[in-house]
Amino acid sequence: MPVRIGTLLTLLLERPISLYAAAVLRIGYGFLYLAFLLREFPHRNDIWGPGSPWTPALARQLFDQTGWASILTLSDSRAYFEVCYTAAVVTSALFMLGWRTRAVSVLFAVVVTSFHARAIYLTDGGDTLILLMVLYLVVTACGRRWSLDARRTRLRASAGKTVQPPLDQASGELRRHLRDARLSVITVLHNCGMLVIAAQVCFLYGSAGLYKVQGAAWDNGTALHYALNLDVFQPWPGLSAVADEHDVLLAIACYLTVLLQVAFPFVLFGRLKYPVLAMLLGMHVGIAVFLGLPLFSGAMIVADAAFLPDRFYRALGRLWRRTVRGSAGGMADASRTPRALVPAQSERAG
Repeated sequence: MPVRIGTLLTLLLERPISLYAAAVLRIGYGFLYLAFLLREFPHRNDIWGPGSPWTPALARQLFDQTGWASILTLSDSRAYFEVCYTAAVVTSALFMLGWRTRAVSVLFAVVVTSFHARAIYLTDGGDTLILLMVLYLVVTACGRRWSLDARRTRLRASAGKTVQPPLDQASGELRRHLRDARLSVITVLHNCGMLVIAAQVCFLYGSAGLYKVQGAAWDNGTALHYALNLDVFQPWPGLSAVADEHDVLLAIACYLTVLLQVAFPFVLFGRLKYPVLAMLLGMHVGIAVFLGLPLFSGAMIVADAAFLPDRFYRALGRLWRRTVRGSAGGMADASRTPRALVPAQSERAG
């Protein structure tokens, strides 16, 4: 037991874990919320603004009972709402790009919380998951990789701007201790945040699977049949009708969904998690297409990405760079016309 405790403390204190996964979470949720805000731009006043049927006054009354808060209810002015909406779009974009991530992550959490609370009765599972994840990401070092912050750090290092002015021995020792303490705190907070994110996803899948086990529709394999025949979940009625014709496949999909969700927390520490994650990806794509829940599916796909190791993302980055260099080299070669294929002016004249 003491050995395991020492290993756990070493894992939490020495180095930040899953930096690339944290970056994927930042990029994914920033992009999803940005796309969500832009998609609802024509209806923004009806959903969150002063022209909404759920008026700011009603929202404030609910906040007094539930303890929620929203910057959107601080004023009933349409101009104030438009400023807040524009700021939300800009904040989402900056969070996705990783610009001043420490500060922007806090602003992004305020934005998501405010918009979620303002239209609390119009949210779904995707909104709730994004809200939880952005709150957890505040304490992580999600801007260390694939961000404008990381690019700025590399440029400063290459330019030699990280050289500190000479200090006396006492001041230098104090600064080193403060720097080490700061890095330790950042590392612990980041690691704890990533572990909480992983636990949240495991709890979500496990509870969803156990809840389905108790339902007769999932037990007899007819749950997806009923879902495909609900008007609210029919973005393409014709496609839903075609899928509903395959009773056996729908029953298999029901049982496989329950199995994957219940087994998910137990397969994370072995190689079996990779086929499970692949099947979950297919399941969420199917939910987005057949049931018309792209935000929920996108939020779940991004959450699943937290369980892929950093070596996977490093390999993905190397493959991307090779592909880009290969494409650039191919375009450069194509732009050079061989001299042998171009006749000289005198030959053409003759």
